Amino acid sequence: MRQFIVDAFTDTVFKGNPAAVCVMEDWIPKSLMMSITLENNFSETAFAVKEGPAYRLRWFTPGGEIDLCGHATLAAAYVILRFYEPGQNTVIFQTMSGQLTVKKEGELYKMNFPAYELKQVPVSRQMVEAIGCVPVEAWMGRDLLCVFDDNRFIRTINPDQDRIKNLNGLILHITAPGKETDCISRSFAPKCGVNEDPVCGSGHCHIAPYWAKRLNKTNIVAFQASKRGGTLYCNVSEGRVTLAGKAALYAISDLIMEGINSIPKESSQEEVS
Repeated sequence: MRQFIVDAFTDTVFKGNPAAVCVMEDWIPKSLMMSITLENNFSETAFAVKEGPAYRLRWFTPGGEIDLCGHATLAAAYVILRFYEPGQNTVIFQTMSGQLTVKKEGELYKMNFPAYELKQVPVSRQMVEAIGCVPVEAWMGRDLLCVFDDNRFIRTINPDQDRIKNLNGLILHITAPGKETDCISRSFAPKCGVNEDPVCGSGHCHIAPYWAKRLNKTNIVAFQASKRGGTLYCNVSEGRVTLAGKAALYAISDLIMEGINSIPKESSQEEVS
């Protein structure tokens, strides 16, 4: 099986967010996809199979399969448009979050995602103990979004990963106004087996809508202030978020998987749906 490793939301390897991508002819068992994901130990490994004119795309973290991932979608689009559909500039994915379209425009890959509906929630003692600072606001979608006024907190915070696991929401995002960009943020996902997601695309389906409303603008340039760092160009409109970013290829490899006589195909459609 061929596997690609792509750094997303950057044009330079060793920055952005690395994702592994496997484009297959047929589905393999979910348990094997999970084993490959754990062996890779990236925040996400993406698996894709062509189904008609589109590709079925699934995302796995070390903690299990998830419903949406931005950087692995960008990485998958990069791989497919470069190696499997050369000459094309658009790829359509069928996913757990519905149909997702990625368009290549110059060096940017533009992804159209659903925006999460945010509901403001009280700042709790549990949030403060987990983060180590007091946010000025807290919002809940799929994930928990905590807002600060001073971006220095974003870069220096060292949250308590065990306490984050006890917070509501799948992932914890912390964000503040930026200087060179509209906002900066960091994302922590210990529930998914990832302490810090270097650049979280699905997180910006929370972060970008928040700042678009607060700043009264539709175009948001966002910087994820992890050690690797990454930049996202976001547009928010009518309940959707367009996330655009660059990608850099790190490696192409063949998965040998010694001890497995042959790679089994998925026999149960229920595991693929």
